[in-house]
Amino acid sequence: MSWNPGQYLKFGGERLRPAHDLLARVLLEAPRTIADLGCGTGTVTALIRERWPQARITGVDNSPQMLERARAALPDVVWEAADLSQWTPAGPIDVIISNAALHWLDDHAALFPRLISHLAKGGVLAVQMPAQHTAPSHLVGYDLAESARYRHTLEGMVRRRPVLDPVAYYDILRPHIRSLDLWSVEYVQMLTGDNPVAEFTKGSFVGVWLAALASDDARDFEAEYRARIAAAYPKRQDGVTLFPFRRFFIVACR
Repeated sequence: MSWNPGQYLKFGGERLRPAHDLLARVLLEAPRTIADLGCGTGTVTALIRERWPQARITGVDNSPQMLERARAALPDVVWEAADLSQWTPAGPIDVIISNAALHWLDDHAALFPRLISHLAKGGVLAVQMPAQHTAPSHLVGYDLAESARYRHTLEGMVRRRPVLDPVAYYDILRPHIRSLDLWSVEYVQMLTGDNPVAEFTKGSFVGVWLAALASDDARDFEAEYRARIAAAYPKRQDGVTLFPFRRFFIVACR
C-alpha cells in the first residue's frame, strides 16, 4: 500500500485523540519493552515515549515513507519495516500498542491470539481500530470502488467489514487473557475547509485506492467521491462540517 504522510497528518489532532484515550487505559507503570504496531509517522510513538521514557520502544510499519518521517522525528526509537500480519518480536513484549492499523489485516480470529502470545506475563495488548465501515464516508467509497469502471483494479482492496462485532473479540480473546476491556466511542469531529471529510479519508483508505488507479481513473474517482461526500456531510452555516467517526478499543492483559 502507498501512503502519503503529509495527507495523513492534515488531521493529526483528530487522529491522535483516540490514541490518548487508548493509552490512558494502559495501567502498567514501568514496562520495559513496548511495540507500536502500525506506527506510521511516529506520532503515537512520541506519546508512548513521553509516557514511558525508560522503555525500549520499537515502532513497526510497512510503509517506507512513514518510517522515514518517524526516524527523523524520534531517532532514539528502534524502527522496523515489517508486515504486521507476519511480525514476530525477538522476545516477550510488555506492551503491544496498535492505533488505527489492525483493521487493515484479515483473520482477526488468528491475529489477536498470536499478538497475545507475544506478550510477557502481565503484559498488555492495547488496540484502537476505526469502526466506520457502515457510515457514508466509507459506504460511498465502497460503492464507487465496486462499480464497473474501477472494480477490476480495486478488487481485493475493498474491505466492507474490517472490524468484527465486540462479542466476536470477546470470544476470540477471553481464553487467552486475564482481563479484558472493550468499548466504542463516536467522536463528532468538527472539521473546517473545503470538503474536509473527503480530505480526511484521502489520508487513509481512499488515498490507497487512488494510488492504485491509473491517473485518469483516479481523477474521476476522486471527483465523484468528493461530490457524493459533500452531499452526505454538508457544511453548517458557520463553515464547520460535522463528521461523526466511530472507533473501537481493546485493552487485554495476559
